[in-house]
Amino acid sequence: MNGLSKGIEKVEVSLRWDPSPAGQPPTDLDLVAATYGLDDPYGEPAYAVHFDSRSPDGTITLNRDSTDGRGFGWDEVMTLELDRLDGRYARVVVGVVIQQRAVNRTFVDVQRPGLRIREGYTVLFENDFGGVLGATAAAVAEFTRDASGGWRLRAGVFGSDGDPAVFVRQMGRMHRS
Repeated sequence: MNGLSKGIEKVEVSLRWDPSPAGQPPTDLDLVAATYGLDDPYGEPAYAVHFDSRSPDGTITLNRDSTDGRGFGWDEVMTLELDRLDGRYARVVVGVVIQQRAVNRTFVDVQRPGLRIREGYTVLFENDFGGVLGATAAAVAEFTRDASGGWRLRAGVFGSDGDPAVFVRQMGRMHRS
């Protein structure tokens, strides 16, 4: 990055998967994002955004939500307007959770999953969850604010096999080096 770069400003995180085979219960994957404050960047999230919540300031929005993977193209889409996020937040971590309602599933049971993170038309990261096949959830991206106030992406898929509610509280620690 050169000296004129403002870092990442607005990203779209997209998730896709194929529907379950005929006769099987639907597969439901969910995107979740959690914000972390400057005072405790690896502690509890200040707030989380997922299928039944939203960010208090409208900077993180779940634009598309699927419960069965029957969408056209990308089934779930979340927009993060990092350039508008209040200065008291140091990190945003994004994860993917497989709902465990009708049947317990891991990524190996999900038909053709895919993840894409992009800013505008530039793809920043893509993944197929092949490295976390035994996991029920995964942290997939960490956005951190640098000294100049710009945002940087550290992408990578870190699997978890815990309860989805526990995962949301712990996913911020999965990218810690």
